[in-house]
Amino acid sequence: MKVIIINGPNLNLLGKRETSIYGKVSFDSYFKNLKNEFKSLNLTYFQSNIEGEIINKLHEIGFSYDKILLNAGGYTHTSVSISDAIAAIRTPVIEIHISNIYSREDFRKKSLLSSNCEAIICGLGLDSYKAALSTLL
Repeated sequence: MKVIIINGPNLNLLGKRETSIYGKVSFDSYFKNLKNEFKSLNLTYFQSNIEGEIINKLHEIGFSYDKILLNAGGYTHTSVSISDAIAAIRTPVIEIHISNIYSREDFRKKSLLSSNCEAIICGLGLDSYKAALSTLL
């Protein structure tokens, strides 16, 4: 099963930024652990701080992968274009959030992506990704 994790803006700084919210582990380090734990999945990773690159990646893999785990970061709350890209592809998308977006600032409680996603997992720290992957086994 081909699965990709796509992370959006500022998630390249995991382990360094706002560690009280996002933890002290880098995503590269966490991703290595995921690959070891989920060896039966063909797991890849992409990160970009640029909205258009995320859209291009969704278009590129959205007809050939089995599942997409998308943490669009701040674009979750602002990007009609990423939402439209999710709607345009065939590969199901699971929306991921490290923090519980419903216990944070009001603007974070609204996702423009959710209506086009298969599911939402949030609030489990980095293990939000692990929870999503576990459903695929």
